[in-house]
Amino acid sequence: MSDDKTSYKHKKVMSIGIVRELTGLSERKIRYYEERKLIFPERTDRGTRKYSFSDVETLMEIANRIEDGVQTFEIKKEMKRKQQREERNKMIRGQINAQFNIRK
Repeated sequence: MSDDKTSYKHKKVMSIGIVRELTGLSERKIRYYEERKLIFPERTDRGTRKYSFSDVETLMEIANRIEDGVQTFEIKKEMKRKQQREERNKMIRGQINAQFNIRK
């Protein structure tokens, strides 16, 4: 299986218009979540935002949390904690693999 970061879910290929259609969020809200550093689209040479399926999932999670009354700064803290856990787990897996000479 391919590395998670190179899977189709993480390839930044969709325009904001398509993301708007998929999520039901306005372009203004999508840009606002980017300003709040909750999502990170790539930019083309011409400045066009490009999103991945993973970004769409994140936007849906954000919208659901906002609907539940959670503030964007709280969502950002939650996302940061989740990322830190994932990085720590990856490091631990690497250490275990090295200790037992496991190769992927």
